[in-house]
Amino acid sequence: MMISKELNDAINLQIGAEFGASLQYVAIATHFDGEGLKKMAELFYKQAEEEKEHAMKLVKYLVDTGGDVRIPAVAAPKAVFESAEEAVKLSLDWEMEVTRQINALYDIARGKNDYAGQNFLDWFVEEQVEEVSSMDNLLKVVRRVGEKNIIMMEAYLSHGD
Repeated sequence: MMISKELNDAINLQIGAEFGASLQYVAIATHFDGEGLKKMAELFYKQAEEEKEHAMKLVKYLVDTGGDVRIPAVAAPKAVFESAEEAVKLSLDWEMEVTRQINALYDIARGKNDYAGQNFLDWFVEEQVEEVSSMDNLLKVVRRVGEKNIIMMEAYLSHGD
């Protein structure tokens, strides 16, 4: 086994966190879909797929390093939101927490002199910069638009196509 038990166990927890993020983003997407905000829904459905891909990257890494894959139970996501701001703020908070978790994984790999693990986790460190920045920007725009004019988000998001 190329991977330490400590890092293996921590990655298993992270796999659960990534699947949890995927489910949370599906819940947010369906909220926006139900509100007729198709572009907002599309953005979060895409985020859900990305989080699932992140989980699968971690699974593959454990398999490739002879680790032991043990996917933990995932809590049900929050499904009801009072506003677009609440949903997007939850997303930003989630990404900040995932960043903390990835940093903790990196600390374990560094502490174990696991250079392959550090190299693998470099991708996640960089990805989290993008994820946090993207959600932070989205939250700023949602706040600027305000709930009363949230339909303007559809036009704003259409400009990205």
